[in-house]
Amino acid sequence: MTDHQPHDDGVTRRDFVQGAAAGSAAAALVGALAGLPAAAANAETAASTPDAAYPPLRTGLRGSHPGSFEMAHALRDGQAIGQAMAGAPAESYDLVVVGGGISGLSAALFYRDRNPDAKILILENHDDFGGHAKRNEFHLRGHTLIMNGGTLGIDSPYPYSPVADGVLRRVGIDVPRLAAQYDDQRGAVFKRLNMGQAMFLDAETFGRDSLHPVPRGTPLATALAGGALSPRALAQIDALDQGRFDPLGAMPVADRKDYLSRISYRDYLMKHGRLGPDAVKLYQNRPLGWWCVGADAITALDAWGARLPGFAAAQLPPGGTMAMGFTPRGFAQTGGSYAFHFPDGNATIARLLVASLVPGFARDDLTAEESILAKVDYAALDREANSVRIRLSSTVLRAANRAGAGADVVYTRDGAVAKVAARHVVMACWNMIIPYLVPDLPAPQQAALHELVKEPLVYVSVALNNWRAFAKAGISSIQCPGGFYTGASLDRTAPIGGLEVAQSPDDPIVLHATHVPHQPGLPEHDQSRAGRLALQSTDFATFEKQLVDLLTRTLGKHGFDAKADIAAITVNRWPHGYAAEYNALWDARCDNQPDAPHLVGRARFGAITIANSDSGRAAYTSSAIDQAFRAVNELFV
Repeated sequence: MTDHQPHDDGVTRRDFVQGAAAGSAAAALVGALAGLPAAAANAETAASTPDAAYPPLRTGLRGSHPGSFEMAHALRDGQAIGQAMAGAPAESYDLVVVGGGISGLSAALFYRDRNPDAKILILENHDDFGGHAKRNEFHLRGHTLIMNGGTLGIDSPYPYSPVADGVLRRVGIDVPRLAAQYDDQRGAVFKRLNMGQAMFLDAETFGRDSLHPVPRGTPLATALAGGALSPRALAQIDALDQGRFDPLGAMPVADRKDYLSRISYRDYLMKHGRLGPDAVKLYQNRPLGWWCVGADAITALDAWGARLPGFAAAQLPPGGTMAMGFTPRGFAQTGGSYAFHFPDGNATIARLLVASLVPGFARDDLTAEESILAKVDYAALDREANSVRIRLSSTVLRAANRAGAGADVVYTRDGAVAKVAARHVVMACWNMIIPYLVPDLPAPQQAALHELVKEPLVYVSVALNNWRAFAKAGISSIQCPGGFYTGASLDRTAPIGGLEVAQSPDDPIVLHATHVPHQPGLPEHDQSRAGRLALQSTDFATFEKQLVDLLTRTLGKHGFDAKADIAAITVNRWPHGYAAEYNALWDARCDNQPDAPHLVGRARFGAITIANSDSGRAAYTSSAIDQAFRAVNELFV
C-alpha cells in the first residue's frame, strides 16, 4: 500500500496554523485560572478557518473544537479554578441554561411558555449553537454546499412524543409533509446515472484490497465474489444472509429473545450463524453507526432490533414485555418514528428554535424550507435588548445553589471570568461534566452521572470540486468494513428551500465520511473511553491522510486526484457523542428500574435541574426535547 501524504495545496498547513492560536490562548487561560504556568496547561492545536461572523463556514477541526473543552478538562483533572465563586453577580436572569444544544434551546422555549416575561441566558461553550446538531457549509464556484456535522436527522426507534412533535410543528417542521414532498428527490441524480453502493475490503483487514459494487437486490456474497474473501467465507455469508438455516435450531421460540439479550452479536454470528474468523470480519463493525462499538460489545438482541444481518430465519416475533434496550424495543413494537433528513441534519431544528427565541436572528415568519438558505445574524444572539440571549464560546465553570433561593453560575469567556445570578438553572450539557460543574451534588447522583459514558464518533464533510471519478466507477457510496473510515458517501440532499443540488459530475458536491474510534475486546464503556482518548490525540493531518488514502485506493484508477478534487475538509469530532443506551451485556440496571443511572442522575437539586439526551438514556433528538420539558416542569413544582 502506498503511504499517501496530505495533498500539498496548503489546506493542512493553512488550517493548522490558524487553529494553533485558539488552542494556545485557551491553554493559557486554563493555566492562569488554575494558578499554573501556561505551558503546564493542556494545549491542543487544530485546524480552523477564521469566520467569526458565521461559524458554519469554518473548516478544519470542528465539533468539539479547540477552545471549547480545555477548561472542562482542567476541571476534570482536578485543577482548582481560582476564586471563581467570589464576588457579586454581574447580571441576573430568571433562567440560565448551560448548553445551547437542542435540549437547552427547547428548555428556554418551555420556560418562556411558563413565564412569557422571563429573562433567559443560554451559555454555550462552543462557538456555535446546536450541540451535536451542527451545520457545515461550503461556498464553492458559486454553489452553496451544506452537510450535517453531527445529528443526522429526525428519526427514532419510538414515535416522537406529543411534546417533541409539538416543538417541531411550532417551528414549522411538518415531518410527514416534508417526507412526502422531498424524500423521492433525494439522490435522484445518482439513480439517473445508475450509481450505487460499493464495499471496499482493505488489505490491512482482509489481506488485499478489493472494491465491489453491490447492486440493490444482489446477494452480498455474490457481489463480493472474486475479491479478498475466500470461497469458504463467502459460502458462510451467503447461507446466513439468505436464511438457509435457523441459527437457533431447536431452541423454543419463547426463549430466544431472552437468550439473545445475553450473548454478543459477534458470538451469535460465530456460534449460531456459523461464520468463521474471516467471514465475521465483514460484520464486526456493522454496529458502529448505532452504538459506536463493534459486534463484540452489543447484544444479538440489539442487533436484531436494529435490523442488522443474520436473523433472516431466526423466528423472532416482535413485541414482548421483557426489558430490552431502547433500540430493539422501539422497532420491535412500534416500527419507529417518522423520519426526515434536512441538508444540515437537525441543525435546521436548532436554527428554527433560535429564530423563535431570539429577535433579529432571522425573519420572524421563516419556514422550514426557507431556513435552509436564509440569512441569519449571529450578532443578534447576545443583544442586551432581547429577553433571550445566547452567549457562545462561554464555558461554565461552576453552578451552585444560593442560600434561600436561586443559584449562581460562573463562566469564562474571552479570557475573563464572570458570574451571573439565576432564579433557575437547567444543566443542558453532557452528564459526565455536570459533577465537576456542580460538585455539591450528592455522591450517588454524581456516580450515576459519571456512569453514562458517551460514545465518540467523527463526521467528516469534504467539499469536492467534482465527482467524475465516482460517476465513472458507478459508485455513490462506499462501505468499508475494516477501514479507518467506516464509509463515505456523496451527498443525497433533496433540493429543499431553493438549495441547488449537483446535477452533473462536473458540479461541486459534499462527501460525508464517518470514523468511530473504539477498542474491540473491551466492555462497551471502556471501548468508548479508549476511543475518546485516541480521538483526542488524532490531528487533522491524520484525518486528511486517511481520507486521501481511502479515495485514492478505491477511485484512483477511475481518475480521482486528491490535490485537484478536494477543495476543503471539515472534521467534526465528537469525543462525547451518542448518549449511552441500555446494554444488557454490561449494564446492571434496566431503563425501567428506579435506580437506573439516568433516573438517579437527573434528579432536581435545589434550583438546578438536568436536561439532555443522556438523562433520557437515548441518543435521539426527541429524547433531548422530552427531557427539556421534564426539567423545566420540575422547576415549577
